[in-house]
Amino acid sequence: MTVDLQDMGQKAQQASYQLAQLDTLQKNAVLSTMATELEQRSQEIIAVNQADLANAHGLTASFSDRLTLDKERIYAMATGLREVINLPDPIGNVDKAWVNNAGLRIAKRRVPIGVVGIIYEARPNVTVDATGLCFKTGNAILLRGGKEALQTNIKLVEILRAALVKHNLNPDAVQILTETSHELANEFMQLTDYMDVLIPRGSARLIKAVVQNAKVPVIETGAGNCHIYVDETADLQMATDIMVNAKVQRPSVCNAAEKLIVHKSIAREFLPQVAQQLAKYNVELRGDRQACDILKTKCTLASPEDWDTEYNDYILAIKVVDSLQDAIKHINAHNTKHSEAIITNDYTNSQLFLDQIDAAAVYVNASTRFTDGFEFGFGAEIGISTQKLHARGPMGLEELTTTKYVIRGNGQVRK
Repeated sequence: MTVDLQDMGQKAQQASYQLAQLDTLQKNAVLSTMATELEQRSQEIIAVNQADLANAHGLTASFSDRLTLDKERIYAMATGLREVINLPDPIGNVDKAWVNNAGLRIAKRRVPIGVVGIIYEARPNVTVDATGLCFKTGNAILLRGGKEALQTNIKLVEILRAALVKHNLNPDAVQILTETSHELANEFMQLTDYMDVLIPRGSARLIKAVVQNAKVPVIETGAGNCHIYVDETADLQMATDIMVNAKVQRPSVCNAAEKLIVHKSIAREFLPQVAQQLAKYNVELRGDRQACDILKTKCTLASPEDWDTEYNDYILAIKVVDSLQDAIKHINAHNTKHSEAIITNDYTNSQLFLDQIDAAAVYVNASTRFTDGFEFGFGAEIGISTQKLHARGPMGLEELTTTKYVIRGNGQVRK
């Protein structure tokens, strides 16, 4: 291996000390330069990205989609950086303050985490999104992307580092591993001397591997076995529109719907209607016996594994249930705690679903595709946390901070 992770970690830690001292105006100026540089050098990025695509073999259509950058997507990344500029800077905010019995003035203040590691797969926009959020919160970042997008990610980091240099800042605030071996990845996960938190973004397999092998604290993100439940009182046209959007608008992402759960009383009317619309996009339907009995040749019998699978493709599994409680029980047994939705006109049923579903984001009468930092108003996101400690759901600026207690006295000693 030619990558010296200890050296990278030490440099990132040193850069993080400088970042922590920057004020909001300085950080926003750098983010603006980063956005402009991405736009101005978009043709360079596209050329390298096309080479990555040409060198990758055996990719699925959905994987290629996640890997591909065009001018529109590059400008969207730049827009994400500018959205981050417009967001309030949490660093230095005081969550609460009080005076204790000894007369000490105690304040709980927001500070950077320090050095954040990101391990991710095909989507090169993560390189920019994560860098923007980490920089705004005063964190240095170490990036380890997938082999299929390696040269694209290296080019993006080159451009982001050049923006730092233009502002006389340490470019080691943004670094990327230039090798993608599993051996190096395992070493990266154990960089406890320098890395404060590790965030995996990608498939369930990647996330599981990181959780099992990392010694650095991990925030789990990303895996999305998302369900839409169509209640017996649902507006069926609304349900059809939402289901089609959630499945086909961008099936390769983690907030796309993978499962459709339907109440038995409306299944015979609704399933042919939604299947007709999904057929326009060549969505493969897999269902339980009741769904297959209704849809006949349009549906194949689902296997037990289907209920736990995140397809990231034009595939949808369908289950017919007897009641709302059966739907909730099934979803909680098989979901990945990401995003779940109910389509209903019954307020009581909507409240039961909201209260009882265990997930980071729970919707009533809306597509799961809205689980996104940009859509939530956070600017770009660093990931969607599916765990419960520290952060949950789309992770924006505040989730990339920690707290420090600042205590001021005038000579107090403890008795």
